[in-house]
Amino acid sequence: MTDKQDRTIVEMTIAAPIETVWAAMREPEQLLNWFGWDADTLRDEIKFIFADHAEADEASRIISFGEYEGVHDWVELHPTPGGTVLRVVRSGPVDADWNAFYEDTWEGWITFFQQLRFLLERHPGAKRRTLFLSGRLETPGALPISALGLEALRTAADGSSASFTLPLGEAVSGTVWHHSDRQVAMSVDGWGDGLMVITDQPAPNAGPNGGGTALLTTFGLSDAAFAALEQRWTAWWRQRFVKAG
Repeated sequence: MTDKQDRTIVEMTIAAPIETVWAAMREPEQLLNWFGWDADTLRDEIKFIFADHAEADEASRIISFGEYEGVHDWVELHPTPGGTVLRVVRSGPVDADWNAFYEDTWEGWITFFQQLRFLLERHPGAKRRTLFLSGRLETPGALPISALGLEALRTAADGSSASFTLPLGEAVSGTVWHHSDRQVAMSVDGWGDGLMVITDQPAPNAGPNGGGTALLTTFGLSDAAFAALEQRWTAWWRQRFVKAG
């Protein structure tokens, strides 16, 4: 039998009671407002991941997901003064190169649970509207974080003020929300106190030249305002990143 090792790949404190966080991870209507992004398939994806292929231990506040290629992830919650500690733990072979082979999944967990934290701390009970863009570079060039001029977010302190004039002709202001090795995020006042998460995907994950994603979460925008945001971002993005597939 191959030896296994456990490693915490995501850890954060959410300023909400453990019962509130647990409910947001178990109730389908709440999951729709933080997991993934708006899509016709989202309900089915949530059922597949959090119901059909997961086991929930309510007493221990642990959700365990099915094993894939020798790797097994689970989410555990622990009460702490002022909130809840959330951890995503990964168990896999001792000799696995987790940073390389499973990086996209790793970064996805970071994005989604940061979206959970954002919802519970900033917009409890609110309905979101999201725009998701992804793609790859056909020739060598800047990945999304650099292409958008957001490099400063890589080292900025969480909670600090942030303002940028993006190359697509939009000014964004808010606060730094989080950053990891491959992604940066900030709140955006003009999107109803929304959230912008930009992720770089290096080669070969997104093709020989790399690529990335943009996940934009908005609250309370009119249909016209959201349509204008979608048009601006999609036009700029598609000039630089070719849609995969």
